Amino acid sequence: MTLKIALSEQFAKKLIAIVSRDRGGRGVSKLCRPSDWRAAAESFAPLRRVAVISGFFIPGADAPETDGPGGAVMLARAYLRQGRSSEIWTDALCIDVMKACAEAAGYPAELVKEAPSLLADSRMDGLIFSERLGRAADGGYYNFRKMDISRWTPALDRLADEARLLSIPTFGIGDGGNEVGMGCFYDELCALLPDYASCLCTVRTDCAVAVDVSNWGAYAATAALSCLWGSWRGPERGEELAMLEAVIKAGAVDGISRRPELTVDGFDIAVQDKVISSLFELWSQYSRKR
Repeated sequence: MTLKIALSEQFAKKLIAIVSRDRGGRGVSKLCRPSDWRAAAESFAPLRRVAVISGFFIPGADAPETDGPGGAVMLARAYLRQGRSSEIWTDALCIDVMKACAEAAGYPAELVKEAPSLLADSRMDGLIFSERLGRAADGGYYNFRKMDISRWTPALDRLADEARLLSIPTFGIGDGGNEVGMGCFYDELCALLPDYASCLCTVRTDCAVAVDVSNWGAYAATAALSCLWGSWRGPERGEELAMLEAVIKAGAVDGISRRPELTVDGFDIAVQDKVISSLFELWSQYSRKR
């Protein structure tokens, strides 16, 4: 299958209209630009072996949150379905929920692993960080309540630093400003969220997108990759519910309410399904033009 060279500006703008509308009211996704999506898709579509790094633990609920697993699984599965290789990397606190999500979507649970100590041992062509906390200017890791949760957040962002030294491309997806990759928007975020500036992530990635919900950003990334690959590799109908039911059963909670409910950042299943169907419709529209 021939790989298209570029993602169109129009396609990128429509992705933003679907997943970066500031529906959560944080303002972060207003910083998303079409060039961000084009750079990410065009850099990552050719790669053969990718690791997706995710998992956000909430100490106040003693559980991982529902945002992160679904997006990580869909991205990693997209590469497998395209005949490439992928793994999902997380930490010991989040791995059971991540494996449950993977199994619900038919992604091999054995490919969900605790992140390696050294990136050089993994032979990856690229790293994607989605809803993974990154360090702030003082070296700490902060949630959106300004709580230092470094004790519960293994420093997987160090892999982005190592990747830079090894010339391995990186891509960050975030919705709050404290995730790996949001360092690309650091100055704008400090101006946008001055009361939260000390908690913002300073870790940059080669490509980054700011979205309303990180899972949606990951789903949008599968749509962008699908556009370049020529076949739909994103979420299918009914999978969002299956994944949410699985992660809740495994102990996850909504990051906003901190309750075990079928929501992601406060958005119910109907909203999740609408985002997914809109992304598929966008891809279908463009695939008919090929």
